[in-house]
Amino acid sequence: MPVYEYECGGCEKVFEVQQRIADGPLTACPVCGGEVRKLISMSSFQLKGSGWYNDGYSGRSNDKAAPCETVSAVKDAGVTPPCGGGACSHCPAAT
Repeated sequence: MPVYEYECGGCEKVFEVQQRIADGPLTACPVCGGEVRKLISMSSFQLKGSGWYNDGYSGRSNDKAAPCETVSAVKDAGVTPPCGGGACSHCPAAT
């Protein structure tokens, strides 16, 4: 069940509530009864482990990508490649 964050306009308390997606937003603060507004906060949800990719796309389906292709794609995404960026003399990331 998702966790939603609210802020009270009266007592300025920020609190979290577990609600179903289909539930309507809260309108009153459980502490003072003041009007609340739903906050947009950063999620702590992360995909970890094998099978998940940082960029949302997988590599080649049946064969592994050449190391220089992998390094180039990783550098384009702004991430330090596993080889450090330039371990292969023929790698485009080495130039």
